[in-house]
Amino acid sequence: MPIWRHRVTPDEAGGRLDRLLEESLQDVSRSQIKRWADQNLVLVNGAPAKAGHGLRPGEAIEVDVPEPLPITLVPESIDIHVVHEDEHLVVVDKPAGLAVHPGAGRDRGTLVNALLGRGIQLSPLGAPSRPGVVHRLDMGTSGLLMVAKTETAHRELARQLADREVIRRYWALVWGRPEPPQCRIEGALARSRADRRRMRVVGRGGKPAVTRYRRVWTDGVLSVLWLALETGRTHQIRVHIRHRGHPVFADPEYDGRLSRSNRVPHAARERVQVGLGVLNRQALHAAVLVFAHPAGGERMRFTSALPQDIVEAALLAGVERKALEIPDVHREFRRDAGETGWMEDV
Repeated sequence: MPIWRHRVTPDEAGGRLDRLLEESLQDVSRSQIKRWADQNLVLVNGAPAKAGHGLRPGEAIEVDVPEPLPITLVPESIDIHVVHEDEHLVVVDKPAGLAVHPGAGRDRGTLVNALLGRGIQLSPLGAPSRPGVVHRLDMGTSGLLMVAKTETAHRELARQLADREVIRRYWALVWGRPEPPQCRIEGALARSRADRRRMRVVGRGGKPAVTRYRRVWTDGVLSVLWLALETGRTHQIRVHIRHRGHPVFADPEYDGRLSRSNRVPHAARERVQVGLGVLNRQALHAAVLVFAHPAGGERMRFTSALPQDIVEAALLAGVERKALEIPDVHREFRRDAGETGWMEDV
């Protein structure tokens, strides 16, 4: 079993041991940490420690991390929209409500299961639970996603992502009027201390994250944004936009539903609440995906129209239909001298 070691910093002192481990160890719940502590797998200064142990500066923590239980991926017949497939990769238009890969408490009903159910061979990288997965979308976010079929393609697509050569554009409906109309948001992200399923912006620690947005429509109550990621952190867009005071419309986890609608002017309240009534997930869609083919190098360009649930909710909430249009990547996503850094050549 691998040993995880850490020495408590002055900033971490005063906190609880289980919270520190929850934030530091990937995909580990507080209940798991308590079980490890009860099994004497968690040591502080060489002695078994309780999960709720209060941390002191300089303490040496060791965790004898158990090997994860083996995961058996089951091919399933799940309807998905494959927009491109060749011998190297697959591009999928993921619906909202579908997780990308199995995880804690979920071993079926994911995009990976669906692809296997279609007889598609996936890259061994990321196995056992994430074969072929190059990047992800939140369960409640719809849109374009590329999945590798070979190890060579997986490594090349991952390299393009790391080197910021992949163009990903997200359409979002958010509350309020973000100012300025175009902005670069920088804010490191870490898991919430209260709920590890959620993320938060932190002043110290965390993982660096950068999001850019451009406002293309607003009535003051709601705004339509186009967003770009310079990094790809969990819930990044949703957390960054909420941190700026403009949660994504209908976002159930980040203050985007009824509690927010109660703060808008009375004249607009009814229409936004009607819109919320037909949308049970965040109004966020991965609409544009551009990358170089991992084998041939040719430019691959894909767009995805907004799903019907977002369109219906946005129109009921008062958004102009023109703001719901997805641009033609062959013509409109070009570098503009007045907007350097926002539109890349494709």
